[in-house]
Amino acid sequence: MMNYQQTLEYIHSTCWKGSRPGLSRITELLSRMGNPEKGLRCVHVAGTNGKGSFCAMLSSVLMTAGYRVGMFTSPYIENFTERIQADGRDISPEMLAKVTEFVKPFADSMEDTPTEFELITAIGFEFFKRMKVDVVVLECGMGGRLDSTNVIDEPLLSVITGIALDHTEYLGSTIEAIAGEKAGIIKKNCPVLFGGADEGAAAVIAAKAGEMNAPFRRTDREGVRILSCSKDGTRFDYGGFRELFIPLLGLYQPLNAANVIEAALMLRTRGLRIADRDIRRGLASASWKGRFEKLSERPLVFFDGGHNIEGVTAAVETVKAYFRGERIDLISGVMADKRYEDMAALMAGVARKVFTVAPDNARALDAGKYAEVFRSLGVEAEGFPSYDEAVKAAIADSERANVPLLALGSLYAYAPFKKALFAELNAKNE
Repeated sequence: MMNYQQTLEYIHSTCWKGSRPGLSRITELLSRMGNPEKGLRCVHVAGTNGKGSFCAMLSSVLMTAGYRVGMFTSPYIENFTERIQADGRDISPEMLAKVTEFVKPFADSMEDTPTEFELITAIGFEFFKRMKVDVVVLECGMGGRLDSTNVIDEPLLSVITGIALDHTEYLGSTIEAIAGEKAGIIKKNCPVLFGGADEGAAAVIAAKAGEMNAPFRRTDREGVRILSCSKDGTRFDYGGFRELFIPLLGLYQPLNAANVIEAALMLRTRGLRIADRDIRRGLASASWKGRFEKLSERPLVFFDGGHNIEGVTAAVETVKAYFRGERIDLISGVMADKRYEDMAALMAGVARKVFTVAPDNARALDAGKYAEVFRSLGVEAEGFPSYDEAVKAAIADSERANVPLLALGSLYAYAPFKKALFAELNAKNE
C-alpha cells in the first residue's frame, strides 16, 4: 500500500496534465469506479470570491443541525488533506492513501488520463461515499460548466457566490461571459442562489435558471447591517436574524454569512431540518484560514488571501474600517497573470510600506518588479528573495512604527508566510 508521501507524489505526478476543462475524463473515471457521486446529496458552490468562506460557514451550520457533512474545497492552505473533509476534520493521510490506491488503477488504465484536479475530485467522491455523509458542500475548482465537480446530476442547491473578472483566459473577458460559465452548474428543477452584486451577472444567471426551470433567489445584500466589527469578529443583522456573530474577520464576511443564511433557508425547502438556532450557532462557531485571519496579537499581524481585484478591494475596505485611516505595513506576493498593477493601486491607498515576495509558484510575479510598481505609485517598497527575509524586515519595521502588518495576496503565500512569521516571533522571544 502507498504511504502518504507516495500518495502525494502520485497525485502531483508530472504525468498529470494541467487544467483542461471538460467532463469526459472525470465522467469516464467515475464510471469505472462505480459512480460514487450518484448517491451523494450535494450543495454545489461556484463563484469568483467567497466560495471557501461560504463552504466553511454552511458546513458548520449543517453540522450544528446534526448532519454528517463532507466538504470539498481548493486550493489547500497549509496541508493537502484540507481539501477533503468530513465532519469538520481533514481526511487522514492514511485514508487519503487508501482511497487513492483504490482510484489509481482506474485512472492509470484510461487512454486520456485525468488531470490532477479530476483525480482529486474522484478521490473526494469516493471518500464521501465511504464516510456515508448526509450532505456534501462541493466547491467548484474553476468556472462551473466544465469543472470536474459538475458531474453531479441533481444538487440540493446550486450556489453562485459572486462574479468578478478572474481566470479570463479560460472563462471569458466579460462579467457576463464568466457568469455564463458559472451558471453551467445550474441543473433542471434544482434551486439556485446568487449572492453577488453585479446586475449583468444576475441577469445571465436568472435567465439560465429560468431555462432550467430552477427556482432562483438572490441574497439581499442591502439587508446586511453591520453592528460592530473588531479584531475578534463581527456582529450584524440580516433579515429576521438579529445580533448574529461570526468570528471570521473582514467586512465582506457578513455578506458571505448572508449567503449562508439564504442557502440554509432554501435547504429547508429541500427537506433538511435546520432550525434558526442552528444557523446562529453554526455561524458563531465557523472557522476558515486565510481570510483576514489574525495570526498574532503582539505584534498585530493578519493574513488575507485577496488575490484579484474584488478580493483586494474587500481587504482594503476592511483595513480602512478596522484602522480608521491609519496606514499599515504590507507584505504582498501575487501571480503575474493577475491585474497586479490595479491591485497595487488599491493597496497604495492604505500602505505605509510594502515588502514584496514572489510566492513559490511558476506563475509568480518577480518581487523586484512588483516593488517597482508600488514605488511608481509613491509608496516605499522593497523586494525580498524569501518570506523569511521579508517577514524579518516587515516585523521590525511595523514594530518600530507601531503599525499593524497585513500579508495580502496569493493563498499560495499562506504557508510560507505563517512559517516565517512564527519562526521570527519565536526567535524574538528566546
